[in-house]
Amino acid sequence: MSKAGKGGSDKLQQKSPAEFFAENKNIAGFDNPGKCLYTTVRELVENALDSAESISVLPLVEITIEEVSRARLNTLRGLGDHARVDEQLYHDYESEDARKKRLAKEAKEKQRLEKLAASKGEAAAAAAAADAARKAADGKKAGPARGTLFYKVTVKDNGCGMSHADIPNMLGRVLSGTKYGVKQTRGKFGLGAKMALIWSKMTTGLPFSISSALRKQDFRSQYELDIDIHKNAPNVHSAAKLPNADGWHGACLSLTIEGNWSSYRAKLLKYLRQIAVITPYAQFSFQYIAEDPKSSLKLTFRRRTDVMPPPPKITKHHPSSVDLELVKRLITETKATSLSAFLTREFDQVSKALSGRLIGELRSGGVNASTDPKQLSSQQVVRLHQLLHEVRFADPSGSHLSPAGEYNLRLGVMKELQPELIATHAGDVRVFEGHAFIVEAAVSLGGRELRPGINVYRFANRIPLLFEGGSDVITRTATKRINWGSYKINQSSDRVGVFVSIVSTKIPFKGAGKEYIGDDVEEMVSAVKAAIQQCCAQLRVRGSRWNSCLIAGSSWGNVEEMVGAVKATIQQCCVQLREMVVAVKAAIQQCCAQLRVSRSLRHHCLNARSVWGCVEMVSAVKAAIQQCCAQLRVKIAKALALREQQQRRRNLTKYIPDAAGAIFTVLAAMAGSDPRGPKRRRLQDSSNLLQQVARKEVVQAMLEKKLAEHVERIDTDMALEFQVAQGLAGGAAKQQLWLAPLCDKTHYGAELHANACVVRLLH
Repeated sequence: MSKAGKGGSDKLQQKSPAEFFAENKNIAGFDNPGKCLYTTVRELVENALDSAESISVLPLVEITIEEVSRARLNTLRGLGDHARVDEQLYHDYESEDARKKRLAKEAKEKQRLEKLAASKGEAAAAAAAADAARKAADGKKAGPARGTLFYKVTVKDNGCGMSHADIPNMLGRVLSGTKYGVKQTRGKFGLGAKMALIWSKMTTGLPFSISSALRKQDFRSQYELDIDIHKNAPNVHSAAKLPNADGWHGACLSLTIEGNWSSYRAKLLKYLRQIAVITPYAQFSFQYIAEDPKSSLKLTFRRRTDVMPPPPKITKHHPSSVDLELVKRLITETKATSLSAFLTREFDQVSKALSGRLIGELRSGGVNASTDPKQLSSQQVVRLHQLLHEVRFADPSGSHLSPAGEYNLRLGVMKELQPELIATHAGDVRVFEGHAFIVEAAVSLGGRELRPGINVYRFANRIPLLFEGGSDVITRTATKRINWGSYKINQSSDRVGVFVSIVSTKIPFKGAGKEYIGDDVEEMVSAVKAAIQQCCAQLRVRGSRWNSCLIAGSSWGNVEEMVGAVKATIQQCCVQLREMVVAVKAAIQQCCAQLRVSRSLRHHCLNARSVWGCVEMVSAVKAAIQQCCAQLRVKIAKALALREQQQRRRNLTKYIPDAAGAIFTVLAAMAGSDPRGPKRRRLQDSSNLLQQVARKEVVQAMLEKKLAEHVERIDTDMALEFQVAQGLAGGAAKQQLWLAPLCDKTHYGAELHANACVVRLLH
């Protein structure tokens, strides 16, 4: 659309939303071919997850990226091979001077490799040749011919599917979809697969292929379409309804785009691994099909649990989060015929009583409860908006949110990273500008694929954030606001994984690409910091136990190493002695054969067999030493157990006076006051402890004595349990015992006294 302006020279132009995003594709994450491939896969995968979760079905997502050569692309476009008329016009043209330089460089490189092979061996030369080939390939990729890599991306899911009539508008019209409203969603712009469709049309011109079916639908919808960028309207190439004999439901989307797998391979695999962490109830199958089969790749991220978080719910606007234009739009779209009904229906945390009080503040402007909201004047609407921001409303409950949950977060981290220690925490519902949000965190120690230091994993509305992490509130909090040393964690050398997930109806993203969460929201900063600190506090307790286990394990390791060394030495001596016996026997037999000695001499020589008795003696020595080592191992275990018992008893005994004093102070305060409340009265009726405290029949010294006895009894019980467990684990001999009733028919011997019991044996 265009109109002549002043003077007739300037024209007023209007662009469609699709045209705007096509010209500013970096806003939606389509910066370069590699990023476009990554964003396309991400958008399609997240749509697949939303589709399956909307019907409470465990997601099963299949992702395929297939290389498409230029020749195959031309075939798909309907283009044939064209002979070049002027070679010098093309990027890959090589002039005569360039050819001579290339040949000279190759000859020089060949001489260098020959010298390297002569001096350091063929292996060093082969490694240098491979490095040179890699650098040459990188140089070619960085050249001007960037549009030579094309990929066919296909994503299939088992979600709800799309109705046949809605598919063109859902995929072929920008800023149209089902995710608008006050609801927690994975999407950032409302573009989804539509931006991928625009990129496909801009780079390859090929249409978008989709197959979809609803649940219990006997046909599949098959479409091929693209988008008219200037009109922001779908352009359907073909549409058909195919039989659905197997009852499949979901969607399968396929499109061909320009991309760069080699530069964004690591990012794509990292994204898939992190989406598997935050959604352990989903199964992802990924396949990369290259023209060279050696470069193909196939991965499966298996489902770990069947527990899915509840789907997010649509909620109403909180009064403190609305702006003036939103209030006007709500008034225009509402079906309420009175102002009181409008306030209670359209806004969260506004009851009928509160709406009456709000209308009371507006009565000076000629407004009452029965006033039709559509009849409000502009000044009255402005006053209503002003009032909504001045009044103190209750915070939203957060029941409409759908966090991953501690259980799923823990399972996801354990499945993908296999850490040595992990702690999780789910924070309470907090509020930012009228929008509820929940922060979940997990902190792990050790595991695979973690570098030494703090490794931060960020999630927003259960999707990974991989770019621009340096300015993110999660990264800055984990690296700058947490004192890791106070939790016995070395920030530099320990391999620490920090996983933080934030869910909300409004994530405060920053930047055009919405790849990081702002660090200037105080509510978000405090919530993230508190969640990480809670995890670290758990790890500090578990870490101390872990270190104790490691110390005990190292002691056992030293004993086992010593026993192993002794055993190896004895075995070596036995082997040497056996060789000596064999040599002596062979020498004696040879002498007997040569000298043909008499029977008596042969008889004496045959007594050489007695040398084998030495071997038997060595075996006996070996068995004796092994028995000693076994006894030594048992004694060391008992010594460690005794030391641990003594340390535990000292630790518990140390706090007995403080604990007894605190308990007695509370009891004395309760005894000196009148009972209030039914619980206190029931306690006083059921026990006379408070009366005994008031009469000073129970004093602090008595409490200390009772606590000491309790600690002694508990410690003895634990020691007995440990000794029994050690005896069972060590295969100690067990004797059967029979307990008979005490009657005249049974007779018992004298009492046998032990530390734990008194035994009388049956005669």
